[in-house]
Amino acid sequence: MAAYAVVMENLKERSEFMNESMQKSQTITDNMISILGSFDHRLSALETAMRPTQIRTHSIRKAHENIDKTLKVAESILGQFDLARQTEAKILRGPHEDLESYLEAVNQLRSIVKFFSSTKGLKSSIGMINHISSLLAKSVLKLEEEFRQLLNLYSKPVEPDCLFDCLPQSLRPSTGSDSKGDGAGAKEHQRSLETVVYHPPDLIPPRILPLLHDLAQQMIQAGHQQQLYTIYNEIRSLVMEQSLKKLGVERLGKEDVQKMQWEVLEAKIGNWIHYMRISVRLLFAAEKKVSDQIFEGQDSLRDQCFAEVTGNSVAVLLSFGEAIAKSKRSPEKLFVLLDMYEIMRELQSEMDNIFGSQYCSEMREAAKVLTNRLAETAQETFVDFEEAVEKDATKTAVLDGTVHPLTSYVINYVKFLFDYQSTLKQLFGDADDGNSKDQLGVITTRILQALQSNLDGKSKQFKDPALTQLFLMNNIHYIVRSVRRSEAKDVLGDDWVQIHRRVVQQHANQYKRISWSKILQTLSVQGASPGGNSSFTGEVVSNNTGISRSTVKDRFKTFNMLFEEIHQRQSQWTVPDSELRESLRLAVAEVLLPAYRSFAKRFGPMIEGGKNPQKYIRYTPEDLERMLAEFFEGKTWKGP
Repeated sequence: MAAYAVVMENLKERSEFMNESMQKSQTITDNMISILGSFDHRLSALETAMRPTQIRTHSIRKAHENIDKTLKVAESILGQFDLARQTEAKILRGPHEDLESYLEAVNQLRSIVKFFSSTKGLKSSIGMINHISSLLAKSVLKLEEEFRQLLNLYSKPVEPDCLFDCLPQSLRPSTGSDSKGDGAGAKEHQRSLETVVYHPPDLIPPRILPLLHDLAQQMIQAGHQQQLYTIYNEIRSLVMEQSLKKLGVERLGKEDVQKMQWEVLEAKIGNWIHYMRISVRLLFAAEKKVSDQIFEGQDSLRDQCFAEVTGNSVAVLLSFGEAIAKSKRSPEKLFVLLDMYEIMRELQSEMDNIFGSQYCSEMREAAKVLTNRLAETAQETFVDFEEAVEKDATKTAVLDGTVHPLTSYVINYVKFLFDYQSTLKQLFGDADDGNSKDQLGVITTRILQALQSNLDGKSKQFKDPALTQLFLMNNIHYIVRSVRRSEAKDVLGDDWVQIHRRVVQQHANQYKRISWSKILQTLSVQGASPGGNSSFTGEVVSNNTGISRSTVKDRFKTFNMLFEEIHQRQSQWTVPDSELRESLRLAVAEVLLPAYRSFAKRFGPMIEGGKNPQKYIRYTPEDLERMLAEFFEGKTWKGP
């Protein structure tokens, strides 16, 4: 218990000590709060005492700032007045001495007007704005005149030689040729296959274009867009028309074309093709470059001006094509129509690009209409040509049975067609289906069928049926040979060639039968018997029993008479192909000479022992062979 009492006593002492400590801590806390409260009161009093001083300091600082701003504004206004005086002096001197400095001065005037328009409350602002605006109005008029003079000074018609120098070498006129084009004789469709580069000329010096651009921009900013449009179009459109006139372009209508001789018209068409290429790829391309640079940033005005400048020139060029397409069709026009159609197709993408704006839609449409019209006229001319060949009624005499002029004309015509395979492919709409050869084959076959039909009719004009066969043989052979030696063979095919070679052989066989069957009868024993049949083979019966001397004499006399008659007549006929001529002579000799030798050998002795045997046996086999070599030479008969 004593121990417990001790513990309790210790606890009590500790508790009393803790109470004393807490009382001291509270006293200290209260004292600190009292001290801090006293500081807060003093600070509030100090702040209240200093507030007037702070307000005065802020006001002084604001006053200094306002004074600085006012001084700066005044300095800026004075600077603008000074700049206005300097700029006015440049404006009054005009743009001729230093255009770039003048343009800079105009921009400065606009900046000055903008400055004073934003300066409110300044009495002198209104007066200055009015003065500067008056100067601006005068300056724009001077700029307008400067634009006109500068554009006019550097806008000159382009000389043809300058344009020719811009062409690829293969398209330039040869030395000594007509300076206005390379004529219709050039193979335009072959040239178009070359990889060529065109270099449009500089219609206005490059150093002048930026100045014209700046002048144009100033006029647009001043609201003088219509004046700019008028000045530009008046000057540039005239230059474009004069350039084409110097080149040789002229406005021709359907009536003008109808009156021209074909040679003259053909030359003009050839030149027109040349002019189209030069105009689109050089002149119009160069003019677009000029308008693009002068009106950069003004797309609508640029496109309107370009359309206005080139519109009449395009119309003049296309009018000639329209006149040709609408003129009376004729076979000789087909190839120039194809040339014209080809150049329009060749230039179509460039036309669409150069004249791509909405303001050039009429020109694009006119070009497409002409292309389609040329295609239609060419297709109709094909039909006309086929009908003309079939119905040709020319009275050209070919008394010797040679190749008729119509045949050579049609064959040359067909050969030329194959120079236009790619063009015909486009013309007949076969660009993607791979049937161009089929289409060309159909056209060629129809034309050749029409020719053969006409030749059949012409062959009936001959009174001698043998000459009829020779005529047909010559002409069909000429057709077949020409086809075999040209691209037509690939289109018509080997079967066509073989079929018509057999036709040639058939006519040759018919000629031999008609010409030589009667004379061969005189060398045949069978031919002498009543009702005997002629033997084209000329086979002589070895048994001569029953044939009298007088009969043999008559046979020799008849042979001589018939052979001399045939020789006289057929040595005037013509087989122009040397191989065919020799082949035909050989075919006759292979039949006639063996028959004659056999007959002379068997029956000659009956005559040779009598009076005047040379009167009957007039020719040896060698004589006949020599005379056969004179056949089909087209010679004038001079007697045996």
